[in-house]
Amino acid sequence: MKRAKLLSYLNDQGCILVREGAKHTVVVNPIKKLVTTVPRHNDINEHLVDKICKDVGITSFRKRPRN
Repeated sequence: MKRAKLLSYLNDQGCILVREGAKHTVVVNPIKKLVTTVPRHNDINEHLVDKICKDVGITSFRKRPRN
């Protein structure tokens, strides 16, 4: 999955980008007070996408209901 698409999904779910590091972006879910990092690679493995979503307490991008 493309990094920009993942960050957009996290933003849509209420997560906020806290800071940009040299190798990672720190993202926080302010409602659940959970934090995770997103690597600064163009493509992110789908298993890592699932873990990132789980870390901030939201439904995985791949498992979300389709409309």
